[in-house]
Order: sequence, then structure tokens, then C-alpha cells
Amino acid sequence: MTAAAPRVGIVLRTKNRPVFLARAVRDVLAQSFADWHLVVANDGGDAAQVRSALAPFEQQLAGRLTVLDVVAPNGRCAAANQGLRAVDAGYVVLHDDDDSWHPEFLATTVEHLDAHPEHGGVMVPIEIVYEKQRGAEWVETGREPLWPGLKQITLFDMLQINRAVPISFLYRRALHDEVGFYDETLEAVEDWEFYLRVLVAGEIGFIAGRILAYWSLRPASRGHEGNSMYALGDIHERYDTLVRDRALRLYIRDHGLGVPLMVAGLIERQTAQQTKLLRAGGPITRVLRRVRDRVTGRG
Repeated sequence: MTAAAPRVGIVLRTKNRPVFLARAVRDVLAQSFADWHLVVANDGGDAAQVRSALAPFEQQLAGRLTVLDVVAPNGRCAAANQGLRAVDAGYVVLHDDDDSWHPEFLATTVEHLDAHPEHGGVMVPIEIVYEKQRGAEWVETGREPLWPGLKQITLFDMLQINRAVPISFLYRRALHDEVGFYDETLEAVEDWEFYLRVLVAGEIGFIAGRILAYWSLRPASRGHEGNSMYALGDIHERYDTLVRDRALRLYIRDHGLGVPLMVAGLIERQTAQQTKLLRAGGPITRVLRRVRDRVTGRG
């Protein structure tokens, strides 16, 4: 008799970070929900290094581990997509090697999707964990919530700025059949672009309250130990603009220049007026700065 497919497929992307890889595997093994299969997608890194990092977990991962060596330079998207294509599970999630979960993440999110068939996926509150290297160890230097007070995931909000990171999103594997996989032409913001397509197709649930996902950031680190948002900061901005411009072009092809042209002109005029007021100073300056920071995501 053929064994039943696991309920959850976990795709763990890694590249030349054996310490983080081992930490991520321990994080997966700590989940109270155990019906999962782990796919380690080695994104062009040292294959022997990956196997060495996984060796201590051989017995614990027996029968529920697949290791894929993704040939460079296909990049993070290709690693994610190859891992997802190797998954035979109803629910999937991306677990980058430096991020982590509360032990109840999978149990809580699986329960939500089971109870809400109308949701293509579900997201949870995220806490940023800042880290710094001291000698051979990585130590935590601080924490803060990402998007404190967030109560729901909407297309309107996601159009402004990304509200999530992959570690916080469990979703139905069938979404890739419906909206496609991660866009391998993007060197950054591929997760945000995928969320937009998912939200156009349907709803993403949100479990407010307890922090269940942890996004690790190392602002001072570069190279293999760095975060893409710091190491690829300029690239993030460039690809954010590219995604928006591509969507605008498609809209204009179908509907013409009229509305976008008018909106762009109004924004330019309002920006000029606000700049004059900000330079003038006074109480209105503080209000306008708060509005500006809210719109641009700085606040």
C-alpha cells in the first residue's frame, strides 16, 4: 500500500549557510504538527556542506527529507519553484534557512485552512529578530513586531507595500496551478508579486494575536550571512518599480492612458504642495510628515 502524502510540504531554501541550515531543521523538528515533508533546496551552494549539516538529523528526518541541488545561477526563485514542484502535499510553505516559527505555527495554520476552504492561504503576525555575529555564534540583539496591529490581509494594503514574508505564509499547493509559480525573472520582491496574484484570485486569511513567525535580520552582515533586503537593497527598489510598471502597462493596454495619466498628474501636484508646506514648517508639518510616512511605509 502506498503511504499517504504528507499534509504539509516545507521548502527550505539555503546557500552556504550550514549553521543556519541546522538551526532551521531544528526549528522544523520542534513543530507540534508532525505530518510534513521537508525539501531542502540548495541554491547553488556547496552540496557536501549541506549534507554535512543535515547528517546529525538523519534518523529524525528519515523518510521525510528530500535534498535538491539547484544549479546556479538560477537564483532564489528557481530554488523555491523546484522545491515546490517536488512537493506532494496539499499545503506548502517556504522556510528560509535563517527564519523560524513558534512551535504551534503549523498546527495553527493548518487548522485555519482546514476550517476556511475559501482562503487560498493564511498569514500570521511576524516578529523581527535582530542578530549579530559574536565569534562563531549568532546572538540576538533585539526584537520588534513587523506591522504591529495588523488585523487582516487585503489587496488594497498589499498594493502599497509588502505586509508579509515567506516564513509567515502557509498556503494551498493548488494556488500554483491557478496563478503560477514565483516569477524567476525577478531577483527580488518575488514573494510580494506572488501575494498580489494570489489576492487577485481570492482571499488570504490572517490569524491575529499571537506571534507565530520570526523573521531574522542581520543589518551589519553581508555575503552569504546577509539578508537580501540589506544586501540587495537597491535591487529591491528597482524590482518593486518594475512590477508596478509592468502592471501599469497591462492596464493601459486594455483601458488607455486616461485614468493613470490623470492620477499621476494629481499625485505630482499634491506632492509639490506638500513639499512647500513641509518647508514652511508649523503644526501642519508634523501632520503631513505622519501622512507621508504612512503612505510610504516608513511609519
